[in-house]
Amino acid sequence: MKFIDEVIITVWSGDGGRGCVSFRREKFIPQGGPDGGDGGKGGDIVLKTTSRKRTLYQFRFQKNFKAKNGAHGQGKKKTGKNGQDLFIELPPGTQVTDINTGQIIKDLIKPGETFVPARGGRGGQGNARFKTSTNRTPRFAQPGEPGETKTLKLELKLLADVGIIGLPNAGKSTLITAVSSARPKIGNYPFTTLFPSLGVVQTGWAEPFVVADIPGLIKGAHKGTGLGIRFLRHIERTRILVHLIDVSAIDMDNPLDAYNIVNKELDMYNQKLTEKSQIVVLNKIDLPDVREAAKKFQSALKEKQVILISALTGKGIENLNSKIIQLLDRPNE
Repeated sequence: MKFIDEVIITVWSGDGGRGCVSFRREKFIPQGGPDGGDGGKGGDIVLKTTSRKRTLYQFRFQKNFKAKNGAHGQGKKKTGKNGQDLFIELPPGTQVTDINTGQIIKDLIKPGETFVPARGGRGGQGNARFKTSTNRTPRFAQPGEPGETKTLKLELKLLADVGIIGLPNAGKSTLITAVSSARPKIGNYPFTTLFPSLGVVQTGWAEPFVVADIPGLIKGAHKGTGLGIRFLRHIERTRILVHLIDVSAIDMDNPLDAYNIVNKELDMYNQKLTEKSQIVVLNKIDLPDVREAAKKFQSALKEKQVILISALTGKGIENLNSKIIQLLDRPNE
């Protein structure tokens, strides 16, 4: 399942500057020739992908973009300054469609890719360019060419940054509801979620990120039990895993049982899944008499940091978001 974010923007490249009509006016040179300079080129609109962007949220506030015009030519054969290009940063995975033609004109996949959908107009030539043996005093120059206007649909087919995994009833749907605008069906019974839910998390102090609630995994998921293959495919497409565990269901004699079940299924399906960055989270810490179970789990999993949260009350959510952003902001290896 892909998270699709879509916006429509309008872009204008810069107009070219007009050429100048000018003649030399210097002492002791009674018949100075034409010396009008050319106009500068208009700025291009440049789309550029960067890993700093993960959503199209920025276009909620701005949908019109205009590059600078080229400066006009001047006397003494001075060429006008080129208009500055306007760079628009996009997350990798953005597909660009020309609204007027309906054609997909570019699929920007990798960080650092650039594409110019609208080129700046060419600057007009000054009258110095038109001097000939038969026309020594041309009194005309070219106007600058207008820039291009394009209406573009930006469609982000971004795979989720974060996948929330865990056994059924770990509280995954409650967590995604707490941190985003997603509203999956929630109930206290297995397999409440039949499809991954996706939401955008906006912290207010960092770039938003996309989180996916991956439906519950059970023993045999790698063989297809409980629609496991279908759900495991979604996990392949995430960058970070949040491994959610119901602290109230921890077996005091075998506190890592739930944790190991899920990780074994990941390993059996695709060993690379176990190499993903994984944040271990104990949920439902607001319930009574669960502190001892939490301590048991933490003691058994000494090699990993364990974050305690209550998705229902919001306790520990900010700490979890900070950890997620810290991992997302690491450069891809």
